[in-house]
Amino acid sequence: MQNVRRNPSAIMKRWVEAFIQSLLAERGFSSHTCRAYRTDLTQFCTYLDNAAADQLPPGRSFDIHDVDDLMIRSYLAFLHEKYEKTSIARKLSALRSFFRFLVKKSILRRNPAETVLTPKRGRPVPNYLPVDETFRLLDGVKGDSLLAFRNRAILETLYSTGLRVGELVGMNVGDVDFDKGFVRVLGKGNKERLAPIGKKALSCIVDYLDKRGKGKSVREMNSEPLLVNRFGTRLTARSVGRLLETVIRELGLIRPITPHGLRHTFATHMLDAGTDLRTVQELLGHASLTTTQRYTHVSIDRLMQVYDKAHPRR
Repeated sequence: MQNVRRNPSAIMKRWVEAFIQSLLAERGFSSHTCRAYRTDLTQFCTYLDNAAADQLPPGRSFDIHDVDDLMIRSYLAFLHEKYEKTSIARKLSALRSFFRFLVKKSILRRNPAETVLTPKRGRPVPNYLPVDETFRLLDGVKGDSLLAFRNRAILETLYSTGLRVGELVGMNVGDVDFDKGFVRVLGKGNKERLAPIGKKALSCIVDYLDKRGKGKSVREMNSEPLLVNRFGTRLTARSVGRLLETVIRELGLIRPITPHGLRHTFATHMLDAGTDLRTVQELLGHASLTTTQRYTHVSIDRLMQVYDKAHPRR
């Protein structure tokens, strides 16, 4: 009995597995998502073994009904020592879903995690490059190999359009309208949109396809992936990330930047040049203007300059 009291996870883990199976069978969750749920919930079980069970009166075995909101708050305080708020919020969400499952199965009468507040997540300043460093990056890929042509097309297109890297690698050649200067992309939620693309990026894409096609016209390549690896198959987002890391390392750039950072760079430079927020929202494919607004505070210097110049009682 004492061993059970000191190891409440022996009881908890049975219900965790039942919960995971329900996610797989009833809700169709992916194995990756279920693995993440299991990891988070197992961590809570371990916490109960090491700390929470000692809060029980001597001689009484642990019962799943002993988990209350105070115990969960203590767990979150423990997590604060080594985790970011976003990770803690995710772990709390996993606990809420788990205990909601137990309520649904009539194991518990109430969800002890329901009243626990989610940690407020700070909004980090998006990482971006100044204009001069951006140009240095874009001009940094040298050579006349097929990979060099492709890599120039990748960097120029990311900066020219502000696309998500997943949107870029998902495109086919036929998604580029070379005459009108647009690309057709499939964004989040399978929403299709048209995004403008500059002449410099289009020129790099044409040069790349000409070298890759070996005599084939662009029209003949319409159904092929826009970007391919050395084996001729569709390039992955991870490969684009590795490419960017390599270029940054070779150029010795001070600021590390990711493919998504180039998207931030695009948005920041557009706002700096005076583009209104609604237009940037459309260009980025954001469903909500609130998402786009996080880019505005990186342009505070420009706003202050406009204010100082325009306000009559500055």
